[in-house]
Amino acid sequence: MGSVVFTSSLSRDLLDQLDFYSAKFKIPKNRIMEKALLAYFERLKKAEYEHSFRRASIDTGITMMAEEGLEDYLKILGEE
Repeated sequence: MGSVVFTSSLSRDLLDQLDFYSAKFKIPKNRIMEKALLAYFERLKKAEYEHSFRRASIDTGITMMAEEGLEDYLKILGEE
């Protein structure tokens, strides 16, 4: 993955923490920011996934399809 330079602003407190941990663990600031963003995006994806399942759980059509599929699956298991 190629790098791209961008400009942004952070609160003084956040920048101070970034400086502190970068120096403490001898990790480049951009690497800390990259890891933090990746972790945050992963949490967002997980939250979207959970939200879609919650929405699906109250949709009677989807619930019926899932139950029918489960019945078929249990029949297949019983045949083995």
